[in-house]
Amino acid sequence: MKKFLIILLTLAIIMPAASAKQTKKDIEHEQNKLHYLNIEWWEKYQDPILTTNIKKLYEENYDLKNTDLKIKENEQIVKVQFANELPTLGFNGSLGRQFRSSNQQFGSMMIPSFAQYNFQLPLTMSYEIDIWGENRLKTKSIEQQLNIVKQAERATYISLTSDFTSDYFNLIKADKFLELQDELIKLQTEIVDKTTIKYNTGLCTINEVLAEQKLLTQLKEEKNNLIEKQDTLINSLRVYLSMRDGDPQRSKYESLTLLTDIPVEYDTSIIENRPDYIQEEANIKRMGFDVRIAKKEFLPKFIIYGQIGLNAYDLGKLFNSYSQLFNAGILPSFDFFSGGRKIAILKLRKFQYEEALNSYQKTILDSIKEINLGLAEYKTAMKNYNESSERLKMQNQIFDLIVDRKNIGAASNIDILYSKEALLLIEKEQISNKINYLISTISLYKAVGGVDLYTINTTQNI
Repeated sequence: MKKFLIILLTLAIIMPAASAKQTKKDIEHEQNKLHYLNIEWWEKYQDPILTTNIKKLYEENYDLKNTDLKIKENEQIVKVQFANELPTLGFNGSLGRQFRSSNQQFGSMMIPSFAQYNFQLPLTMSYEIDIWGENRLKTKSIEQQLNIVKQAERATYISLTSDFTSDYFNLIKADKFLELQDELIKLQTEIVDKTTIKYNTGLCTINEVLAEQKLLTQLKEEKNNLIEKQDTLINSLRVYLSMRDGDPQRSKYESLTLLTDIPVEYDTSIIENRPDYIQEEANIKRMGFDVRIAKKEFLPKFIIYGQIGLNAYDLGKLFNSYSQLFNAGILPSFDFFSGGRKIAILKLRKFQYEEALNSYQKTILDSIKEINLGLAEYKTAMKNYNESSERLKMQNQIFDLIVDRKNIGAASNIDILYSKEALLLIEKEQISNKINYLISTISLYKAVGGVDLYTINTTQNI
């Protein structure tokens, strides 16, 4: 009874401690996910609706939920492998009746046929002595696989938030374009009407009327394409936010804020922030462990085994002292011949290790390439936006001059309509360049591994 109480007390202490450890892991995982989300970066766009949508993305997106489950799955795989490092203890009881025929002989004595009960209640223990550290290496290999999955989760967060924000800004652009397209169609309709009046009064040819009507149909066709683009982006955002219907919330174009003064020169060590780089590092370590494991497969194994319990042929004598069962020993094992399987596995692991090294080097080159492309895209988008802003200013001045000429009788109403159309077309270019500018900052953020671009030269920690 005393021993039983000690066991219960031990379990009472261990179970809450294990539960607390698991809770601590869950809290750490939740903190990692919030870190991957990097909401502080998205707040720099000064768009509360965007920030709200990203938080909803974090809570509702099914891809993110699946990455969370993959982390938990691989944590359990690590636990399974770690269990292989520990001894096993089990109960394998046997309660049965034996029937023996008279075919057993000891010298001149023949054992007659008999039947008897046999009661065996043993606790069986076995433990593979990890002399060569093989089981520990297997656990380390699985732990590196867990690190790879964690970085895959981080990559998913970076990719999803970046892609969502790009579609979000493109949807705002489509909304604004449709607004301007309606104005263009309205202006062109007036131009067609006025050109028709001129034709009826003999002041222009039928070709001019047809040309203006043709332009009107083109503008209407462009509107149809914009509506399709808008619908596509709305459906895309619904999928990101796990919405079955409804219109995703978004800001007006006029409220968008550009990010300025982003550093445009980075040290090559910035690639160390990227999930794919960290994954390749972890994969090299994992394959290194696997090579060492394959080498240790050539060494002998030693298993300690033992049994303790009760064995009797009469239920009434089961708990007598002479019914106690105990045996223990060591089981050495060594494969003298395995058909070349172990050698093949060792060579396979070495080839995989070399492949991992090559992938690592290629990832470095690809990372530098993507960051340089991101920087070039950002610089070009910034210049194009500035140029289109200047062009819009000049077109505004031209429009004001046309209005002044109209006021003094040197220009007609149709001239104002043409000038207004030109102004709206340049405004569309300026809007497109502004959205491209914003998207280029997102692409650069994604290329450097989801790090705040403003602090990129002061910290390299993910």
